[in-house]
Formats: sequence, structure tokens, C-alpha cells
Amino acid sequence: MSPSSPAAPDQPSATAAALLQARRDKLAKLQELGIDPWGSRFDDAQPVATVRGQGDTLDQAADDGPTVRVAGRIMLLRNAGRLVFLDLVDRTGRIQVMIGKKQVGPETWPVVGCLDLGDIIGVEGRLGYSNSGEMTIFASSVTFLTKSLETPPDKYHGLVDTELRQRMRYLDLIHGEGVRDRFVARSRIIEAIRRVLADRGYLEVEGPTLQETAGGAAARPFHTHHNALDIPLVLRIALELHLKRLLVGGMERVFELGRVYRNEGISPRHNPEFTMLEAYEAFGDYETMMDLTEAILVAAAAAAETPETFSWMGHEVSLKPPFPRKRYDDLLAEVTGCDPADPASIATAAAQHAIETTGRHPDVIKSELFEATVEKTLAGPIFVIDYPASVCPLTKRKADLPQIAERFELYVAGMELANAYTELNDPDLQEELFRTQLAGLADDESMARMDTDFIRALRHGMPPAGGLGIGIDRLVMFLTQASSIRDVILFPIHRPHSGG
Repeated sequence: MSPSSPAAPDQPSATAAALLQARRDKLAKLQELGIDPWGSRFDDAQPVATVRGQGDTLDQAADDGPTVRVAGRIMLLRNAGRLVFLDLVDRTGRIQVMIGKKQVGPETWPVVGCLDLGDIIGVEGRLGYSNSGEMTIFASSVTFLTKSLETPPDKYHGLVDTELRQRMRYLDLIHGEGVRDRFVARSRIIEAIRRVLADRGYLEVEGPTLQETAGGAAARPFHTHHNALDIPLVLRIALELHLKRLLVGGMERVFELGRVYRNEGISPRHNPEFTMLEAYEAFGDYETMMDLTEAILVAAAAAAETPETFSWMGHEVSLKPPFPRKRYDDLLAEVTGCDPADPASIATAAAQHAIETTGRHPDVIKSELFEATVEKTLAGPIFVIDYPASVCPLTKRKADLPQIAERFELYVAGMELANAYTELNDPDLQEELFRTQLAGLADDESMARMDTDFIRALRHGMPPAGGLGIGIDRLVMFLTQASSIRDVILFPIHRPHSGG
């Protein structure tokens, strides 16, 4: 049955039930033949891409090509009497296989009759070209590796529902155009990030996922309870505070690539569980992190084979370094025409965009105005620098302009991709800012507790440092030109499905 059929999974149509039974019958036939339908080890299989590389150098008229050995899933199957043609697909590509009754012999031929779309097999044979000029493996042996008991999605009307594709990611990877390539690119992007950081002397570390206090960001956590200790815990909302503890401990360049959890909404740019990179460098600042961010983005783009310029989300973006750097207030003035230093001018501009101003701090109003007006204009990549200090509680202020925080955000196509600071290492000021931040949060939003151990750590002395956070899922979205964060997370969260 096609996974997108309206029939419930446990109530297949008569036709679908017959197709499923036919597969069960072939399973029984294999067992009668003494063939294990679930296979076993198959050594020395070559990637299809490697085999195709060999075929590219062959004379198409020659009949003395090399013997090759591949394993993969059957994606196309055509029976022509004493010949069976099929397309075999592995993680690297697709190749045609021709299986002849005479070539594989009378003992194997009944096994060939049990093949279905979706089955996984191994073949060995001569590499050459068919009469129509298609590169082909002329099989001399067939090894059954796994029987598929479900029918694949219909070729034309199958796996088209977006949510179904995400729920059944295994089918999406098999049948979705470009899906597997996107997740291969994701892995290569992460590998490239690790190489950049390792080359710069960073150590990869792991902080705790379960924490007593949700810190490092203003977000609602997921709550849980540890039975043995009888204490409430939360899943981390950020990686920051434990990595900074390591700076105190003398680990001067550290990073973590890890999952964080925020009990908030779902959208094309948000998933409650997502992957973050956070990196901290002692004796650096936010300009140090700008250089690092640019190097990471360029290396990641190269790993994903992303073009230097392309169109995404209605913006023309360019990955050619150096990326431009513009001050927050300058951008706000350019787009809205307001005077960012004048609260009355900010309030007037905010009112034009239906932003509430009564009884609110001018910098909070300014922040909402920036989000409503400036962000969508930023094609990028562009570093937006020097934010209002009052909305940056973990950031060091400029020595000559204490109302300005040494912070940047990297934007692409109107979306924040990275966030970085010159880190605040004054323990007394940090404690004061934490108290102010906590006072503005409801108890269920924060745990309403100060991370006193982090303040104690700062009192022992954290070196001046730069810190960086990059949302990996958004980065992969951008570099693979995906339209939703759910397209780059293998298993995004969904509502429970009543159909199973």
C-alpha cells in the first residue's frame, strides 16, 4: 500500500492486501529454497560510484570489463523472461544490473524469481554496457540480503505529504529526490566545522544535558525529575555556562556541538530539539569570533558544495568573504528613518508598526522594531554588530560606550544564523544582570533560580574571552537551500499520529 493512501495502515485495500501477501509468499519460497531472507555478511562490496568510475573508462563495445561486486536496494525491476533487469541503489549512486538465467544457473534462478522492489541484494559480475549503451553489471551471482515486506510508495502519487515524509524518514531517504544528499551534506558540514575548530586549537567537550538550572538563554525549558536524588531537573536550553566554567578552569579554547531543548513553538525555523555549536576562546573578543564564524561558514559551504552565490528565501546571497559588518543602530536608522538614540523617535517608528510602547524600556522597543523592519532586509551573510547593552545580559560593554554591548549576530536571508559576544567576566555585574533578567521571567519560564555556582566560578577569574553560538540546523538549511528546518532534521517532533 502506498504510505499516502487514505486507508488506515491496519486496513489495507484488497489490492494492497494482495500485493503484501505476494511478498509474504515470496518470503516463504525463499525459506523453502534454503535462503535466509534476512541475509548475512557480504564482504568486499564496492560503492556504486566507484564502479561507475571504472565503467567510464571502458570501451562500450568491449566484453572483457572487470569483475565488480556491489550491494544495494532494488529501485527498478523489469522481468523479460529469461532476463531480469533491475536498478540497484546504494548510498553513492545507482547502476543497472542484468541477471540472466543462463549466467546465474538453475540453482539461483528461482531466487531471482523472488525479487521485489525494495529488496536488498548483493551481486557480482562483469561490468560493461548493454545494447542500448547503458552501463550495466552482467551478474554471475546474486546474494539475497534482505526481503522487503512492504510495498514502496507509488511512483507518481506516493510520498508527497510533507508530514508523512518526515514521520517516515526512512522512506523519504529511499525515495525522496535529493533528501539523502541533503543529510550527507549535513554530516560533511559538521565535519568541516570540527576541522576548522581543531585547526585553531579548540578542544571538543561535552556538558551536561540534565541541569538544575536553565541558563545561558531566555527560553522555557523542559522539566523532569530525578527519582534517586528526588530533585527537579531541566533539559538544557543552551551550552554556554558550563563551557565558560571550563575557561575558568584553564581550558582556553573549547567548543561543543550538542543538542539543546526549548519548550516553545514549532515553525519553519524552530524545532523544540535542535543542534547548537558554541565555542569560547580565552583572550579573544567578538571580532575574534567574527573571523572564526566567517572561516566556519566558508569551510562548511565548501564541504556542502554550496555555490558562492545563490538565491534563497527571496534573497540573493553571496558567500564571498569578507562578509560586511554594519552597526545595529545604523541599520535601524537606514531602514526606519528613526534616530536610534532618541526614545521618542523610536516610539514613533514603533507605533507605525503596531509595536506596544507604553511602560516599556526603549531598548526593548528598539529590539522589536529591529526585528519587524530590519531583519527581513538582510540578504547577507552580514554581521550586525554593537547591540543595546540592556538586552545583552551576558555581554561585555564597550569601554567608551557602556550603553553598547560588544555583540554580533550573523544574518542570512533575514534569518539569524549566529550570535556572539565579547563575554562578560565581571562576577558582580553578571550577578546583578542575572537578577534583573530573572525578575522579568515567570517561574515556569526559567526555574526562577540564580546559577550561583556559575557566579562563584566567575569570582575565581574567567579570562577575557569571545564566545560564539551557531544554530547548526539553520546553517544546514541555508547551505542546502532547504525551506524548513524540519527538512534538515532527520526526525523532527510531531503530534502523536492516531494511525500508528
